[in-house]
Amino acid sequence: MKKLLVVVDYQNDFVTGSLGFEGATALEEPIAAKIREYRSLADGGQIIFTMDTHDRHYMESHEGKHLPIAHCVDGEDGWQLYGKIAELKEKDDLVFSKPTFGSYELCEYLHKNADNYESIEFVGVVTNICVISNIACAKAAMPNVPILVDASCVGSNDKEAEEAAFKVMESIHVDLRR
Repeated sequence: MKKLLVVVDYQNDFVTGSLGFEGATALEEPIAAKIREYRSLADGGQIIFTMDTHDRHYMESHEGKHLPIAHCVDGEDGWQLYGKIAELKEKDDLVFSKPTFGSYELCEYLHKNADNYESIEFVGVVTNICVISNIACAKAAMPNVPILVDASCVGSNDKEAEEAAFKVMESIHVDLRR
């Protein structure tokens, strides 16, 4: 069985682009260190990336009406993985593009492959939106696989909402490491 690392939406628009926030660039090295750690595991850790992905009709979507800021438009610079994280992505890593907060395809994959993993760890942005959404999906898909979050490897533009998300994570039995 493998350990799985899921890197959530560490894309240019969430770090330095239209939805970038203070502290997002500081996550680059801790996330890069996690990726290197998982790559070096003797049992062959696995890395999956989620990528927020929108098209030119984003503003007409339910999300776009509530968050009317164009971001992560498929193929544009803001959609690309940020900095060292882009460099550390390997061609065989799975990537799940997602049109909203949680990735249905990621959860389907996890459900079908739950027996292959001893744990799943989440890193990335935004803690109280996309990170927690994908954690909730993973918990439903893999109810007996431990889920981990290192607080130094996730971030949000809203620290109060992030703290609330941490409380929710703990209430659904996520191993939150501060």
